[in-house]
Amino acid sequence: MSGAPGGRKAGSANGRRTSMNYLLQVFRKTYVMAESDTRKLLHDPTELITRAVQPILWLGIFGEALSKVRAIPTSGFSYMQFITPGILAQSVTFIAIFYGIAIIWERDMGLLQKILVTPTPRIALVWGKMLSAGIRGLCQAVIVFLFALILQVNLTLTIWSLLGVFVVTILGAGFFTGLSMIIASVVKTRERFMGIGQVITLPLFFASNAIYPIEIMPPWLQIVARINPLSYLVDALRGLVVSGDVSRLPADLAVLIAAAFLISVLSAYMYPKVVV
Repeated sequence: MSGAPGGRKAGSANGRRTSMNYLLQVFRKTYVMAESDTRKLLHDPTELITRAVQPILWLGIFGEALSKVRAIPTSGFSYMQFITPGILAQSVTFIAIFYGIAIIWERDMGLLQKILVTPTPRIALVWGKMLSAGIRGLCQAVIVFLFALILQVNLTLTIWSLLGVFVVTILGAGFFTGLSMIIASVVKTRERFMGIGQVITLPLFFASNAIYPIEIMPPWLQIVARINPLSYLVDALRGLVVSGDVSRLPADLAVLIAAAFLISVLSAYMYPKVVV
């Protein structure tokens, strides 16, 4: 009986050590997966150039045109200030949601099957993809902010606001990447994935506060917007670089963290089904 407490303590210590080793392995493999995907971007940066066209068009044409419309309430800010975080969130969403195409391509090339037979934890595979998409999203943030400055849009760009943008962009990109991986687990062809991706991204974008405030939406759309993760991404970005009001930032971060974590767990469960 006297050895029982010592045995329980030893077992508890071994359990903590095993859990710590597992977490370290997950973080290490996540970094490896993200670094591998990011290296592809460095070797072929044409994706960044083509992806830059869309936010530039939205800001330069759509934003400038609607800035002449005085009926859109923007809480005392110019419409260009109001829409810039929305266009950034849109760019991040579009990059992340179509990330599943790469997974389908890896499956068709036989790469995915080789990855799945390795001892790498499934959650690390998912987090690696999510982090890689986040890095691409940060590249979009640089492009959007530079173009906004060229258009003389007044933004609050400080070390702390940029750090907040970094965190929020990673979380937002992670959520939509996880969603795209779930779609890729169900859809077996790139053509069908493209169609479903368009069906999902456009309603998410227009049913958010990206280009107009929630208050002017019809009641049923306001409900949709308030459960739309994209709205929380836009709200956080707008508070960080436009209004400077970060009172809602903790709530926005809580929603984005919870959404990204839950979608990553579901993606890890669905990920092996891509090859079925």
